[in-house]
Amino acid sequence: MSPMGGPTSPSDVSTGRPAEPKIERSLTLHLRGDWGSANLHRICGWIAQELADRCGPDTRIATWNSRGFSDAVWAVGRGEVQVALTTPTAFATAALDGRGVYADESVPELRALGVVPQRDRLVVAVHKDLGITTFAELRQRKPALRLATSVHDGVNHVGLAAHELLTRAGVDVVGWGGQLLEDERPFESLDHVTQGRANAIVHEAIMLPAWQQLGPDFHFLEVEDDVLDSLREDFGWPSAVVDDGYFPGRAAFRTLDFSDFLVCTRADLPEDVAYAIAWVLGETRHIIEGQYRHLAPERSPVTYPLDPATMGRAPIPLHPGAARYYDALPTV
Repeated sequence: MSPMGGPTSPSDVSTGRPAEPKIERSLTLHLRGDWGSANLHRICGWIAQELADRCGPDTRIATWNSRGFSDAVWAVGRGEVQVALTTPTAFATAALDGRGVYADESVPELRALGVVPQRDRLVVAVHKDLGITTFAELRQRKPALRLATSVHDGVNHVGLAAHELLTRAGVDVVGWGGQLLEDERPFESLDHVTQGRANAIVHEAIMLPAWQQLGPDFHFLEVEDDVLDSLREDFGWPSAVVDDGYFPGRAAFRTLDFSDFLVCTRADLPEDVAYAIAWVLGETRHIIEGQYRHLAPERSPVTYPLDPATMGRAPIPLHPGAARYYDALPTV
């Protein structure tokens, strides 16, 4: 055994896969998921079940409600929980060196255990009645928008990204005589649009069926290169493409990437526990995949099939215990 309790051999010679963990001692762990009924909580339940099966008999693992954004990163940094999930993954990079919302409280000891894939984008859409198809037209006409998005409170990543994107694009909703309809979750924002209370939206979770319902009546605006470049330079937020035809009648366009769920911890998590969680993510992935296979992969909140090697490519440093798992994966 290694000094931290992990196996000395990184792989099981009988299978060629990384060795299954076995932690003899009983653990008490705290995880942070989401509000309680969405994907992050579901992933926490999967991790807790499979990890507890491989630890001592009195192991207890609790999942705390969370918002899944900067609050989750701070909870890990403050030692309130051992493991938390946050989305999108790229937004956590700013915590390492104290950029953006992390300027007053950086988390340099933040480490990754793995990434659960969710192909998502932050998109800007305006009702076709406005006759606007580009940001240049939006700035020129300055319509009174009733824009649905999430709260801009320094925690919610949707509200944060929407505020930064619109500000850098020269869009002043309130200054133009419009109104911001701000909520916590995408469901409320989408309801504002589908029920006619909003004529514009900036949000993510583009795989939700409500986007297809509103899609024919809305123009989706491509975000300009200078805006995307500035967001990458200042915060490390990448851009991405929404595929041709993903929204009804809309050709491919570029916008802000909003992908993936980061499973994060601190550098001081015991190495054998970090290895075990990474092993659970990669080697029991069929359990979480089975909960989404009734949906097409491109319309699923978890983009399956999961690939363990890809799950180990995180935008922040891997915990050494997790790295030991991903390094032991067989090469193709």
